Amino acid sequence: MKLRILGCSGGVGGELRTTSFLLDDDILIDAGTGISELTLEEMAGIRHVFLTHTHLDHIACLPLMVDSMFPLLKEPIVIHAQQSTIDVLKEHIFNWHIWPDFSTLPTEHNPVMRYEPLAPGECCRIGGRSFEMIPVNHIVPTVGYRIEAPDGGVLAFSGDTTTNDSFWAALNAHERLDHLIVEAAFDDGLEELSRRSRHYCPSLLAADLKKLRHNPRIYISHNKPASENTIFEQCRSAMPERSLVRLHGGMILEI
Repeated sequence: MKLRILGCSGGVGGELRTTSFLLDDDILIDAGTGISELTLEEMAGIRHVFLTHTHLDHIACLPLMVDSMFPLLKEPIVIHAQQSTIDVLKEHIFNWHIWPDFSTLPTEHNPVMRYEPLAPGECCRIGGRSFEMIPVNHIVPTVGYRIEAPDGGVLAFSGDTTTNDSFWAALNAHERLDHLIVEAAFDDGLEELSRRSRHYCPSLLAADLKKLRHNPRIYISHNKPASENTIFEQCRSAMPERSLVRLHGGMILEI
């Protein structure tokens, strides 16, 4: 199983792209501006999209991608998300005012996009890969995912979150965790803003990681632009015992 980091920034500017990961060649995890790194041919190979939540930096390119792929699609792209996320997409994005409702085009019985609700705690399997949806603590309903490869390798992605117990308990319920992508949006000087917006800063993340009984390689993601170096250095100081990597666009993780 291979994960290509299309975008992982908490903002845009220059080469920065927001959160979107390509799993193998057929699955997207979130649909931020990182999708713009894909060619049309690469987009045409995508069959499933797993969303964490509805904030714009995680869904911005989904409408544009589906529109671009429309002439190429022979079967619908499946959007996996919790029902509250799907409801927001239907009401506020694919509503004919902001963007066409591709779940009814070209016809209701033969759409190019369809929704498949998944509830926190549930799992689904696609081509031997297992996806477990895990609730986390953000300003809107948000989830992370635990993804298991056919050969047993395991990746977890926190989505956007701050201090919580649910994500760590779900990961501890399994015997294996090889890679963890977790956010740290702000530096420690903005801890109060982190708490109010329900994001991690390095000190809050370090405290929560004490709940994790595994020792995976940890990739720090979703840094606000221009704060990346500060955030990562604070993470290294707060968690010297952990194997930390600063995530950046273009990286490929082998799971």
